[in-house]
Amino acid sequence: MPFRINHLGMKQKKVLLFANTDWYLYNFRLALAKELRRKGNEVVLVSPPGPYGQRLIDEGFVWRPFNFSVRSMNPFRELGVIRQLIFLYRKEKPDLCHHFTIKCVLYGSIAAYFSGKTPVVNAATGLGHIFTDNGFKVRLLRPIVRMLYRSILSLNRQNMRVIFQNTEDRALFIQAGMVPESLARVVRGSGVNCEQFHPDDDQHDGKPIRILFASRMLKEKGIRELIEAAAILKGKGVTAKFVIAGDAYPENPSSLTEREIERIKKTENVAYMGHVDDMPALIGESDIVVLPSYREGTPKILIEAAAMGKPIVATDIAGCAELVRHNVNGFLVPVRDAQALSDALLTLISDRALRESFGKRGREIVLNEFAEDIVISKTMEIYSELSF
Repeated sequence: MPFRINHLGMKQKKVLLFANTDWYLYNFRLALAKELRRKGNEVVLVSPPGPYGQRLIDEGFVWRPFNFSVRSMNPFRELGVIRQLIFLYRKEKPDLCHHFTIKCVLYGSIAAYFSGKTPVVNAATGLGHIFTDNGFKVRLLRPIVRMLYRSILSLNRQNMRVIFQNTEDRALFIQAGMVPESLARVVRGSGVNCEQFHPDDDQHDGKPIRILFASRMLKEKGIRELIEAAAILKGKGVTAKFVIAGDAYPENPSSLTEREIERIKKTENVAYMGHVDDMPALIGESDIVVLPSYREGTPKILIEAAAMGKPIVATDIAGCAELVRHNVNGFLVPVRDAQALSDALLTLISDRALRESFGKRGREIVLNEFAEDIVISKTMEIYSELSF
């Protein structure tokens, strides 16, 4: 078969990006895909089918819908999924595979190995439900997942790198023996377009303070503590509007139920928006952005908010603390502490000058450390380690 030749007259290489949703590829990895294409590479995007698949196609990319369930633990069904994925990889013949989220990392690594020991970059984009939930079933499953990581990530060790979004997650995987230290890298998040996400001039004078929470409706995102903090502030007579944007995620066991979301909708000082596409407009209409999560990689919503000059309040956990510098560009509060969360929010609600100071400093931090071009450049450096 003849080599594919790109517009630069060089052998064209093919990169396959595999994620558990088309939404993730579109919202978090589109800029990476575009940069790979700009450099003359062919890019194939793989995910379960969804409404964002057509958007990826409209951007000019090849998108392969690949159906699998994030929740399924049926061994016979999962073996069938892996077999089909190996067939897809053998058909596409990528020169490099980049996998995102736990199941894609595990299954994609197997498929890459059995389709020609293809070089692989695995992104541990947060530890996910299996590492954060303390339910009985999950605690039984966790040692199995650790064993799978150790086994599968050793399949193709010479041709693999593992990217973590923060240093704490990297250390956890190394200490647990799930990945060798020599293969582990840190790239903090997927970056943000600082031209698209920029400060606005609207100070929202005369309007109630708007506090934005934008994330999937998962219990570990701290949504229950946020609602409790809203109730505490309302009880103190504080005039503020909590805006919640995000969908339920039925595939995830920790997703809020429709009944729980209906209760949120009925909360007096809370506006539930559901899914919102125009994040710059949503953040621009807000005064404070909050994420009281239990565990994160590096949350993009906080980076976007800081890029737009908004003060941020988050929990003092791995990932959030990579961006939020306490009392510099926001506040860090203890996990699962609604009272501390409400206190931090009240401080910002009451002090416009502090909000402006935090916002200005946050923008500087993003420009220097979390801008899209910085993150993509670091990712490309890791690709080059694999002779790509």
